Amino acid sequence: MDNSHVQDEFRRLEGDVVVAERRLAELEAAVAEMKREKLDASEKETELEAMRESQRLRQQDRRRLLSLLQR
Repeated sequence: MDNSHVQDEFRRLEGDVVVAERRLAELEAAVAEMKREKLDASEKETELEAMRESQRLRQQDRRRLLSLLQR
């Protein structure tokens, strides 16, 4: 079975996961800094939760594709 399309999608998703991890870390740091400065971080926290959910879904897709590649 030719799974090159699965491999391509896996590679693309791997790149997306890495970029998103970096963005998550940056946003987490920004939220922490806002809290230290006693600023309202509620908007950033909402954004952070949405990003975490998106990342969770990317990770889930990544595991699914990896499973397909290992067959």
